[in-house]
Amino acid sequence: MYGCNNFCTYCIVPYVRGRERSRHPEEIEREARELVAAGDKDITLLGQNVDSYGRDLDEDVDFADLIRRINAIPGDFVIRFMSSHPKDATEKLFRAMAECEKCAHQMHLPVQSGNDRVLHAMNRGYTREQYLELVKMIRRYVPDAAVTTDIIVGFPGETEEDFEETLSLVKEVGFDAAYTFIYSKRSGTPAAKMEGQVPLDVKKARLNRLMAVQNENSLKRNEEMVGKTYEVLAEGPSANNPNVWSGRRRTNKLVLWPTEGRTFTAGQKVNVKICNAQTWLVKGQAE
Repeated sequence: MYGCNNFCTYCIVPYVRGRERSRHPEEIEREARELVAAGDKDITLLGQNVDSYGRDLDEDVDFADLIRRINAIPGDFVIRFMSSHPKDATEKLFRAMAECEKCAHQMHLPVQSGNDRVLHAMNRGYTREQYLELVKMIRRYVPDAAVTTDIIVGFPGETEEDFEETLSLVKEVGFDAAYTFIYSKRSGTPAAKMEGQVPLDVKKARLNRLMAVQNENSLKRNEEMVGKTYEVLAEGPSANNPNVWSGRRRTNKLVLWPTEGRTFTAGQKVNVKICNAQTWLVKGQAE
């Protein structure tokens, strides 16, 4: 799908890409079948807000239905998707993730802020508590799901207390990873004209504090994998060492392992026992 209907006050996307336009499910399924027939092993369904897929179509279909439809295609492949919007994410979607064996156990759910006043000023359409309930629901249906997010620091009017609420949410959720950004003005958006623009040095300091907390979370989540064996979809040799291969778990975790004289091929599934955890990846031995 293309475009966006949400008009978050900091974002220019709806103005430059227009309103949401969903591709027909038959067209998406046909393309997915062609990809699988060609040997592709990893299919990603993209949209600015995949959770609102199908609302502009005459057909009675939503995003969870689309996942089930792609999941029914014969073949050995993984279904990924991004991004979900917290105001539109549903229990039906999480149930589809749990029940569709080809669906990745990965959820990118941008929170942007942990403070309700800031979320309202951003026009996000949900509260801190509603977001936390969604995360609990995801982990109830898909206990091993990797949950990632986007966060903006220094949105106009954000106080130190507001930022502390974002930090506390990050600690409470324990995200696997977070894409963190300093707020910057986008000409033509409501936020660019808001009062209370936060000084750059304050934004940079807050970003550094946020990244320190998230790095601890990422390392802790990766350390939980040490000593366990996981199925990894091989992607290819490491850019820095042809004798080390890289691949991804169903949760999208990046895994490295030495070839040790063995031959691997892209798209191959490899069982890897994790021996070492770093902030952004894990390392192991192929079994």
